[in-house]
Amino acid sequence: MQKNSYSGKFIVIEGLDGSGQSTQTGLLRDFLIKKGQEVILTKEPTRDSEAGKKIKEILDEKIRIEPQKLQDLFAQDRKEHLEKLIVPALKEGKTVISDRYFFSTFAYGAADGLDLEWLIKLNNDFLSSDLIFILKVSPEVCVQRIEKRGEGIKLFEKKEKLEKVWKTYEILPSRFKNVYMIDGEKTIVEVFSQIKDIIKKRR
Repeated sequence: MQKNSYSGKFIVIEGLDGSGQSTQTGLLRDFLIKKGQEVILTKEPTRDSEAGKKIKEILDEKIRIEPQKLQDLFAQDRKEHLEKLIVPALKEGKTVISDRYFFSTFAYGAADGLDLEWLIKLNNDFLSSDLIFILKVSPEVCVQRIEKRGEGIKLFEKKEKLEKVWKTYEILPSRFKNVYMIDGEKTIVEVFSQIKDIIKKRR
């Protein structure tokens, strides 16, 4: 992965579907804005690129595709995401917070039976983030949270799939730098307090 040499900071929050990463990215954005930073909040997969639109159809189980081809789509979407939004913002000194990045590819792709080393190689030319938070929430709790949304269970939200996904997330802190595991089963305020503490220490 390519080290971030730009003046802006790139922060990623990861976790299983239902772990609360969207809530925490929003809280982090508001916190950093109050500290006087210019912040861009974004998410993967995007809904802007053609690859991103196709990914949404696949995740909604409207169409089917081979796991390897799905990850190729994620890589295409990520490349465009970096070129059009993330890198320009970092060059301007802004802080970019992303709800998911290539760690999702590693975890969800491996759960689909793909080789982890192949998945890492697929993303090897992409920009590495400065901080990665992985929210640790059990698959059982995640499924309960998803069901409460009332939107139904999608492709990667089934308990058996989430259990496989988490096995890869667990090993990522030992493979990559600047990765922090956060207890995501505490209250929203307590979870965010853990994130804030790490950010303050990293300054």
